[in-house]
Amino acid sequence: MLETDARVALIGDWLARELRRPAARIEPASSDASFRRYFRVFCSGATYVVMDAPPGKEDVRPYLKVSRLLESLGAHVPHVHAADAERGLLLLEDLGATLYLERLEAGDDPERLYADALQVLARIQVGGGAACAQLAPYGRAELLREMALMPQWFLDRHLALTPAADEARLIEAAFEFLSAEALGQPVVFVHRDYHARNLMVLEERNPGIIDFQDALAGPVGYDLVSLLKDCYIAWPRARVLEWVNGYRGLLRSQGGPAGESEQQFLRWFDLIGVQRHIKVLGIFCRLWYRDGKPGYLPDLPRTLEYVRDTCARYPELAALGRFLEQRVVAQLPRANARVAAGTKHARDARA
Repeated sequence: MLETDARVALIGDWLARELRRPAARIEPASSDASFRRYFRVFCSGATYVVMDAPPGKEDVRPYLKVSRLLESLGAHVPHVHAADAERGLLLLEDLGATLYLERLEAGDDPERLYADALQVLARIQVGGGAACAQLAPYGRAELLREMALMPQWFLDRHLALTPAADEARLIEAAFEFLSAEALGQPVVFVHRDYHARNLMVLEERNPGIIDFQDALAGPVGYDLVSLLKDCYIAWPRARVLEWVNGYRGLLRSQGGPAGESEQQFLRWFDLIGVQRHIKVLGIFCRLWYRDGKPGYLPDLPRTLEYVRDTCARYPELAALGRFLEQRVVAQLPRANARVAAGTKHARDARA
């Protein structure tokens, strides 16, 4: 396939002619939930990663901006060695291929890995005031637009569930509540996807941080909940609370926005988590129905469980919690099974 891929041919020509780094080999490194692709290139004993972001579908300029900001804060993001923004090509430092998620699932000690990730997050949040001022705000419109993906793609498209009028009203009320709570938090530099699939395990300056181009100025709890209530791996509540309280102590020691009490900080953490996980329920389904990527559907039950758990803890979300228990929980495994059967049938037909 690579031999007939016009974008790969463009990469090879760019490396050889313009950068004077002819590639002995180009191989796929990874892809993500967007149209971006990544290739590992081998050039005279050195390896790099090329980001391929087709113009018209992706824009590398936000990536370049946020990369510079994070690098200025001491975060280990892939250094940009060369860029052609017009053609959507970046030559990046190779951070290897070992994701946090891979090592955590293999049984590595999460305490060491999370300690590194939390230290870097605190550095970004405490020291990132000037950088944060250069980012767009994570405002009410963005928060509500993200949550609206859940009724559209998760309820309607995936579960074939149309809420009744009173249910639609309670969902809207919950979204307004969550938006208001988010906007009441201290504002910091927010990566927006700070989790185990976007953190690389490194020997030095761990972790390597990727997929940060959508950063905004937003709630202090957002990246913390992305990491500790990860849509791809879950931890017992007691352990999460230890990490949350430890992180609050880290922020306090550095003069960061730690809230007036552990209870307030935990409320920030929990409630912005509901906003995020509601959004993710919609995004994971959209990735299948719009983009043909079914690989995220198995993570829906874990993501829904985070929402259910928090709704049960906060009276303001009790009505949303009842709706989920009565109308959603039983439907999800059936919907996932339907998609799995359909994709298997399609594979068998092609075989």
